[in-house]
Amino acid sequence: MTCENNEDGGINVGYKKVCIMGLGYIGLPTAAVLAKQGHDVIGVDVRSHVVETINRGEIHIHEPGLGELVNEVVKAGKLKASLQPEEADIFFICVPTPINEDKSPDLSYVRTASQAIRPYVRKGCLIILESTSPPKTTADVVVSHAVNEEWQVGEDIFVSHCPERVLPGKILREVVENDRIIGGVTPRCTDLTAAFYEGFVTGAVYRTTAITAEMTKLVENAYRDVNIAFANELSMLAAGFGADAHEVIKLANRHPRVDILTPGPGVGGHCISVDPWFLVHASPKDTPLIHCARMVNDSKPEFVVDQVLAYASQLDYPKVGCLGLTYKADVDDLRESPSYCIVRALIEADVAEVVACDPYVKPAEVPGVTLVGLSEATHDCDIVVLLTDHEIFRNLPVAMLLGKKVVDTRGIWRDQMAGAAAPIDRYAARAA
Repeated sequence: MTCENNEDGGINVGYKKVCIMGLGYIGLPTAAVLAKQGHDVIGVDVRSHVVETINRGEIHIHEPGLGELVNEVVKAGKLKASLQPEEADIFFICVPTPINEDKSPDLSYVRTASQAIRPYVRKGCLIILESTSPPKTTADVVVSHAVNEEWQVGEDIFVSHCPERVLPGKILREVVENDRIIGGVTPRCTDLTAAFYEGFVTGAVYRTTAITAEMTKLVENAYRDVNIAFANELSMLAAGFGADAHEVIKLANRHPRVDILTPGPGVGGHCISVDPWFLVHASPKDTPLIHCARMVNDSKPEFVVDQVLAYASQLDYPKVGCLGLTYKADVDDLRESPSYCIVRALIEADVAEVVACDPYVKPAEVPGVTLVGLSEATHDCDIVVLLTDHEIFRNLPVAMLLGKKVVDTRGIWRDQMAGAAAPIDRYAARAA
């Protein structure tokens, strides 16, 4: 079955066979949603344990509601996982696009996935790149490696970029409800892809070019990164003067045209901490602000480490309890996590016994880190460092922090601390 024109000129995109390359935080939820809609979905991943887990009707990542949905569609025979792709009508590429040590984009996963599907692509197929990518990736990498050079894109084969725009913890809802940007290599590719998304997306579907779609996703995250950088820089500035950054921000936001974000320990995840580098690498001379914001946010973990070490230097080999390892609240995602980076740096400093608590992380995922329960990470420690604002930490009774040195990088205990019966050190000054 292929995508064809109806007699009235419309596009027939009924139930199809869909092949999704990559079964991570984007690929697996997308596969499950499309399978629930009635499509026959083959999900491909190079990790055998992931394939085996999914084929048992289980999942390997934490995402609310996903386990139940995957179990349902696997049992119904609508979703299966495999190490190898198969012939299909529609191919999704949902693989990682990380950065190299020099901050240049690593497109090897996109290239490999494109090469892998090439033997299975037939005329009339639709290929969709959902992985966030630098400008021209769709045309220069996907088309070059997935499409037979004898075929004409826009007539024989259809290729588009549709960047994912979901938030971990809300993926199943947002993959359907969020507005989508469809950028085809040709207008015909755009129309065909948009028609397919309109079959399962309730948000608006906007048509554009592949390059514009690629840039739009990168600009969205660069915008967020720049604004976070201002808040993080302000927190470091305020600490140097002995001021409470959260109070400064709260008061500044009383201005009707000011809306400063909340500072944190840095920026993590596979999007905001990575995507701006794609723009910087693509055009260094035109991105000084974006580059500067990346440097500020990348430096914040070191600032937090300095704060903790300043407290540790006042004690004789103290015990430090670090709360949170994932990059954001209530998810199990460790990618580019500043929290994890801070914990590892504190362990390497070897001036204190360092333990960590995170209900979403397994010991095998963080080698070298001692995971403990919440009581040991607070009650039994001299210094408590709040890194990730999981709900369990937000609800922590302030009495458990009395008498401790506390570094609250998220500002979630600020109000509780203000009303505490005994004073609690909240923020160490920058270490000399």
